[in-house]
Amino acid sequence: MSSRHWRALVALAVVALSLFFALTTAPRLGLDLRGGTRIVLETQDSPTVVADAAATQRTLEVLRQRVDALGVAEPSLARSGERRIVIELPGVRDPREAAEAIGRPAQLAFRPVTGESATGSATALADPDAPGRFLQLGPAALTGDGVKSARAVVDPQSGGRWNVDLAFHGEAGKEWSRLTGRAACAAPGDPARRVAVVLDGRIVSAPGMQQSVACGAGIPGGSATITGGFDAAEARELAALIEGGALPVPVTAVEQSTVGPTLGAEAVRASAWAALIGLACTGLFVVFVYRLLGALATCALALYGLISYAAVVTLGATLTLPGLAGFVLAVGMAVDANVLVFERAREEYALRRVPDADRALRTGFAKAWTAVVDSNVTTLLAAGLLFVFATGPVKGFGVTLAIGVLAAMVSTLVITRVLADWAVRTRFVRLRPGITGIASTGRVRDWLDRRRPRLMRRRRLWLGSCAALLLVALAGIGLRGLEFGVEFTGGRLVEYATSRPVDADTARTAVADAGFPEAVVQSSGDDGITVRTGELANDEQERIRTALSAPGGTVTVERDEAVGPSLGDELRGKALIALGVAVAAQLVYLSVRFRWTMATAAVASMVQDVLLVVGLFAWLGRPVDSVFLAALLTVVGYSVNDTVVVLDRLRELRRAHPQGAWPDLADRAVLQTVPRTVNTGMGAIFVLVALAVLGGDSLADFSVALLAGVVAGVGSTVFTAMPLAVILETHRPAPPRPARRPARTGTGAVV
Repeated sequence: MSSRHWRALVALAVVALSLFFALTTAPRLGLDLRGGTRIVLETQDSPTVVADAAATQRTLEVLRQRVDALGVAEPSLARSGERRIVIELPGVRDPREAAEAIGRPAQLAFRPVTGESATGSATALADPDAPGRFLQLGPAALTGDGVKSARAVVDPQSGGRWNVDLAFHGEAGKEWSRLTGRAACAAPGDPARRVAVVLDGRIVSAPGMQQSVACGAGIPGGSATITGGFDAAEARELAALIEGGALPVPVTAVEQSTVGPTLGAEAVRASAWAALIGLACTGLFVVFVYRLLGALATCALALYGLISYAAVVTLGATLTLPGLAGFVLAVGMAVDANVLVFERAREEYALRRVPDADRALRTGFAKAWTAVVDSNVTTLLAAGLLFVFATGPVKGFGVTLAIGVLAAMVSTLVITRVLADWAVRTRFVRLRPGITGIASTGRVRDWLDRRRPRLMRRRRLWLGSCAALLLVALAGIGLRGLEFGVEFTGGRLVEYATSRPVDADTARTAVADAGFPEAVVQSSGDDGITVRTGELANDEQERIRTALSAPGGTVTVERDEAVGPSLGDELRGKALIALGVAVAAQLVYLSVRFRWTMATAAVASMVQDVLLVVGLFAWLGRPVDSVFLAALLTVVGYSVNDTVVVLDRLRELRRAHPQGAWPDLADRAVLQTVPRTVNTGMGAIFVLVALAVLGGDSLADFSVALLAGVVAGVGSTVFTAMPLAVILETHRPAPPRPARRPARTGTGAVV
């Protein structure tokens, strides 16, 4: 069986498996797409227990019981590091109730009542059945550790009231019998006939012993019922707290985010339209440029989308809003490998190195292989760094971007090749090579061949111009500063939707009157208000929402993000580390694949692109957050991706012409790869413009950052990387290779 048949079988198997998993496996949507609350808790040392990994794991198990008892559909709890616990609660829009129920210490105790008191104290707590009265309590006879189970039940004999039924462990059940037996010995009406159920220093119920309870014997069977006029929600919450028991160590919320289901549905719809429009525009462009092979590549791109989606759902990866953006962006980047192959095939056919389109295409695949691998590895490095250093939804961007890159390679090197091989071998196409799209060099290449610009003659001018642009960007960073988001500074950002339009000044006055004059209040659309503050409790956030309801009517929370200052410092540090490691990783990889001179030029070009994008955001005053970090690391991958293709061609030309002048070789490398750069850039720009226009506020800054990075990456390759590579190679040439020793002849020896 020939290699063509093997590729066809592999392509068919990949598509069939992808279709099967795509149809049978439901996607796992993140909270930012389906709505819900995400809480990150950090365990703290207690006087008796150190909050190490083991204590955090025990705390997670207790929290899992509480969350399960709350009845939330498909909750997610996971330990992150040694002291962090990430809790995701789909469908929960009010973080106050969730945070209170999950993070409460739940110190439960059953204490005898010894009498009444006129005032409250540490041992005299408020009577829940008689406002203004206090019950004097004795020491705890039983704690929540002895509770085996707790269930919220309806008591039909009391008119449908909700109670909490308790069951105790063996020894605890005996202690309960002794406690209730002593209480039953008191006279009717005596407060000592009651037993107080105390939760976190508050009496939630103080039932009295019925006449059927015998003095000294108490309530047998190791069970009890807590009554207190609860409604369904209160009874379920109390049962969850009791059954969960006390947390092994205290916890504090260091991050909290809430997304409404409406906002999530809009994000999914916008991203889907952006993907369809971007793919359609990219496909039309590729068909216009490469004709028949472009149409086949577009079919392969559609199958690429199927393969990527199937891989995401099969691996169980959580699909987040940035992840969708990565998925859509990879559509544009998937064009790159096809363009590399087709442009190389065009060269081979135009130079008449091969006699027909079939052999030209095979040569194009063979010679473009190294450039395809090198350019995609650089993007995979950036995606891997995102997965390691990012948190929350941005980690999903790294996962989907990596899956997209791998799927793009399969799509191009297997599926596109199978379709293209079949097409160019048919008799109809052999007789009409012009329809393949590789029989002509294209308008851009023809124009460049006629003009033959000598760019490297002015390499110092280009470097000076790029240095001037870099100074403008650095001036923006130094003079304007960066507008860090709440993820990096700590604080709270809440986006409200109002039923009536409210201008920013009116909303600012309402928020100031509510007691928050230093809050940053901005309008977001016709019916949206964004409020950014420092640390803000859930009750204070509710106070702001209530204040906005006066001018805005019905006010709902669409998005709510809260980050503690310690976590903000940590995330900011991780962002700097991620960028530093990204630069170092790219330098190491490029130094292995190329000489240090070319690697240095590529990394310098990449650093310039990053600083230009950061400077642009500084001048525009746009927020710098984790989504921006995702865009920045993607710019790193894309910038090196573009530069590697040109450097790969320069290296090939140098091997073919070892005595050629570096400026001339660099000019030829640039001119030969400009069509690929333009066509690939157009594919990415179509998708990014669609995301910027249709993706809403959540993806607008992301798309702008990547658009700036793509444009800067194309320019820096030609005007920074290549001039710098020429200068370094001219002043630090590679040592000459040692001549091969001639073979010895005439000895007659056989070795």
